[in-house]
Amino acid sequence: MRQTEIAIEELGKLQPGWDFEVIRMSTTGDDRLSWSLETSGGKGLFTSALEEAMVKGDADLAVHSAKDLPTEMPEGVCLAGYLKRAPAGDLVVLRESVEIPSLIATSSPRRRAQLKKLFPQAAWKEIRGNVQTRLTKISEGFADATVMAQAGLFRMGITEWPGLRFEKLSLDESVPAAGQGAIGLQVRTEDVGLYKDLLCKETAKAVDLERAWLAAMGGGCHSATAAHFDGECLRVFDENRGFREIIMPVDKDWLAPETIRELMEEDE
Repeated sequence: MRQTEIAIEELGKLQPGWDFEVIRMSTTGDDRLSWSLETSGGKGLFTSALEEAMVKGDADLAVHSAKDLPTEMPEGVCLAGYLKRAPAGDLVVLRESVEIPSLIATSSPRRRAQLKKLFPQAAWKEIRGNVQTRLTKISEGFADATVMAQAGLFRMGITEWPGLRFEKLSLDESVPAAGQGAIGLQVRTEDVGLYKDLLCKETAKAVDLERAWLAAMGGGCHSATAAHFDGECLRVFDENRGFREIIMPVDKDWLAPETIRELMEEDE
């Protein structure tokens, strides 16, 4: 809901004549809090219900965390673009009394695979819920620590929490999920022109590249794959090949499948 409020604020500044009505919807991912996203998740877990509403004409625009968007979309629906990106990195949330966590809660295979190098002694468990729910769980002893996106705390204005401390991770310590920190706006295909000049081109350049690499690696938002582009360097991670830094060539189409294949082959 906060992401929706931000989208309305930004679009309202650019198009003062537009009126907005918010339709609250729960997706399968929202409703199945007892599910393990790693074992029971799948494409569109947080998006399918919203896409169906647009296809049926019940809604005109869907607001998503870009990292939750599948790389493939149903017919009649497309990604119009993104709002300006928030901080994209991860941070570790620890109870104040904990120096080195022995039990870390995360539902992200990507985070677990990367942070095992930082915390090789730790055991791992899953955690679900919104930002406040997860912070409360850690403060009450559910685990010693968890890992969260900086963007979620940034948008909620949370800089501290009783009994907890926040430690930012560098992009080399934890490569973010493709699209992390970006709010994506999904619309019906025939309406995409309405948003062409309203959204952030710099964010689109980065996130479209990250999503293209995610698709090439065969990953999704519930897999141990990651990609982040800072404007020059593309950082990627997957369990099979580990961490890599790729300087993108200036003389090629970055999103072209042949460019991605060529760079992957060079890296091997």
